[in-house]
Amino acid sequence: MRNAFSDAIVAAALADPKVLLLTGDHGYALFDPFRKARPEQFINCGIAEQNMVGVAAGLAKAGFKPIVYGLAAFVPVRVLEQIKIDVCYEKLPVILVGDGAGLVYSHLGTSHQSTEDIACTRAIPDITVLSPADRFEMTATMELALALNSPVYLRMGKSDRGDIHAHPLSLEAGEMVQVRQSKQRLALLATGSMVKTALELCDSGLDAEVWSVPCIKPLSRSKLAEVVARVDGLITLEEHSVMGGLGACVAEETAALKPLPICRVGVQDRFSAYCGTWNYLLKEHQLDLSSVQDQVRRFIAQLPARSSASLANY
Repeated sequence: MRNAFSDAIVAAALADPKVLLLTGDHGYALFDPFRKARPEQFINCGIAEQNMVGVAAGLAKAGFKPIVYGLAAFVPVRVLEQIKIDVCYEKLPVILVGDGAGLVYSHLGTSHQSTEDIACTRAIPDITVLSPADRFEMTATMELALALNSPVYLRMGKSDRGDIHAHPLSLEAGEMVQVRQSKQRLALLATGSMVKTALELCDSGLDAEVWSVPCIKPLSRSKLAEVVARVDGLITLEEHSVMGGLGACVAEETAALKPLPICRVGVQDRFSAYCGTWNYLLKEHQLDLSSVQDQVRRFIAQLPARSSASLANY
């Protein structure tokens, strides 16, 4: 997925000299192709992320199209005020990219883990929040971000979980993408790295429809309404806090449609207790496959009889 991101920004810079890449002293190997292709469109702002967002806002006002790159713990979390006032209040076309979202920077501890970035950004007016699951969604979300001409936050999580889709796709703002069909009355809505986990649940015997949600804000109300109308329960999965993330967004929208049980799989209201590998932290936060299976089984047991009976073998 990181390679797809690199390809996307290089292509954008080659096509438009007003596309600029700003980094806070990160991503050197990742940006080697960009610096080779368009060195004059690359700006290293140093370890000064708040200033970097201000610089990006000024460049956007001057007619440029800045792409601001940082670790998700710093962009957007450290620079939230600058995103709110400098970028979104002015409705400027700045694309903010937070790499390593979720628990990926596991060994570096809580200071470098980011499980609140969706919640922080989606509460700010006039910003689109994107969360691709694989290289095809990365390309599509970058194309969307560049076309919107308005503030965008794009989060990159675990980048090597493999493809979700079999071919390239295009996206509109708010679009959900179905990646598995089912006749059962249960739907999984997942984003980022957890789309793969949702598919693994189905590979392990769960019969449910699966949707990837690469665009969290806005979220397609019409598409969600179609899903809600035909199911007895929803399960959301995200490598993000259950507070304010995809699950909260889906619950808020669903509440206006009909009463429906929703299981929100994500990081609970707590910090990581220990450092370790990414797989270790998934287990600590009950986001590994086995833990998620247990949560899903408990949820299914509480569904109406017609659904719990049909899914009882899982």
